[in-house]
Amino acid sequence: MAGSRRRGPRAGVRPLLCALLLSLGRFAGGDGTGGDFAAAAAAGSAAAPPHRRFEYKYSFKGPHLVQSDGTVPFWAHAGNAIPSSDQIRIAPSLKSQRGSVWTKTKAAFENWEVEVTFRVTGRGRIGADGLAIWYTENQGLEGPVFGSADMWNGVGIFFDSFDNDGKKNNPAIVIIGNNGQVHYDHQNDGANQALASCQRDFRNKPYPVRAKITYYQKALTVMINNGFTPDKNDYEFCAKLENMVIPPQGHFGISAATGGLADDHDVLSFLTFQLTEPGKEPPTADKEISEKEKEKYQEEFEHFQQELDKKKEEFQKGHPDLQWHPADEVFESVGDRELRQIFEGQNRIHLEIKQLNRQLDMILDEQRRYVSSLTEEISKRGAGIPGHQGQVTQQDLDTIVNTQHEILRQVNEVKNSMSDTVRLVSGIQHPGSAGGVYESTQHFNDIKEHLHIVKRDIDNLVQRNMPLNERPKCPELPPFPSCLSTMHFVIFVMVQTVLFIGYIMYRTQQEAAAKKFF
Repeated sequence: MAGSRRRGPRAGVRPLLCALLLSLGRFAGGDGTGGDFAAAAAAGSAAAPPHRRFEYKYSFKGPHLVQSDGTVPFWAHAGNAIPSSDQIRIAPSLKSQRGSVWTKTKAAFENWEVEVTFRVTGRGRIGADGLAIWYTENQGLEGPVFGSADMWNGVGIFFDSFDNDGKKNNPAIVIIGNNGQVHYDHQNDGANQALASCQRDFRNKPYPVRAKITYYQKALTVMINNGFTPDKNDYEFCAKLENMVIPPQGHFGISAATGGLADDHDVLSFLTFQLTEPGKEPPTADKEISEKEKEKYQEEFEHFQQELDKKKEEFQKGHPDLQWHPADEVFESVGDRELRQIFEGQNRIHLEIKQLNRQLDMILDEQRRYVSSLTEEISKRGAGIPGHQGQVTQQDLDTIVNTQHEILRQVNEVKNSMSDTVRLVSGIQHPGSAGGVYESTQHFNDIKEHLHIVKRDIDNLVQRNMPLNERPKCPELPPFPSCLSTMHFVIFVMVQTVLFIGYIMYRTQQEAAAKKFF
């Protein structure tokens, strides 16, 4: 009896546990929040990825998002949407606002993928109403379903902020399809119409939230980047629908709305990619654009070109004082740029040589004054003026005078060389020739050599003319310290010798003792 009592509860618990597991499995597979995503991911990774092609006509991204007339290229906005240079505010944080943006042309992609970057921010703890991403057969510019029209034919991915049914399951991401004949159940947040859903909080995140929606091989997959990290590829799974049927051609759009509570709904980018299965040839632009569309675009281009020419003529008539420069005159060619750089380099060389010429003139004047002073000293010495006997010999004075004359001669040569260089630089007709560059280099080398000679001679003269007591002398070596006497040195050598001999004897004994064991 005791054993049966123990087995009875176990026997009753096992069926309940199995039923609970089955219900959880059905719930996870039914609403898209769970399921065997690991198996799907493994199967997807084994298959080759599709080819992605960016479609600029169905995309927008800042900066410079808006044209001068306030429109977004290839897109139409309606309601309270406010385009700016770097984003589009679909609905501002005011009560009862609606806005949307839609592609002007229909997309006829068999497989596609969109990446939407947006922000939903508000001051309150709870926001409303939300934002929706659409792929529908017709544009839903205005309406009651998150700012778009009801009874759409296509699919909508709703980012619902407000909990209308009071089940405390918002904010949530809900996927709802429609064939154009069903009204959206706004009071119950479309709970009975949802094909799949997941609960994700997308309000007031530190980084923009990103949604990746992929329609590939009749399967619709929604991935979410929750905006907690700056990593753009940090997506997590939200929901997936198999055998999803959508219109073969449709408009992409995004809409938002506010109610009694309000959030700012900003879209930073909407990027569309066409997917091509592996093994199939990717579509080209020529296959997509028909002849009729080409003619239409050509007519629009010619019309814009005529308007531009007309505005140019009106501007020239209204501003006759302003001279119009063609584009060829505004932008310089490669040859003109090289010639300008060569002339600028030649002008800089010319200015540097002029500066050196002025410095040489100053050196020459100083040397002449120095020679005149020496000549007066020699004349006084020859006249026998008292008070100057025994200071400097006649031979030293003659050497100084000869040296000064040599310096003057060299400085004159340098000056003449620099004058020739200035004249050469000023008269160059073809500054880019190799001969002119080589001659200028030779002149600079000569100038440098002459300047070194002048500097050395001037230093020698200064040293010679200084009095003996003022001439710099080499510093005398300090006396060598004798902190060790001869007796201490001999004792130190003897101690080292005894220690060395003792070490040798000890090592010999150790080696002899070690050999006994072998």
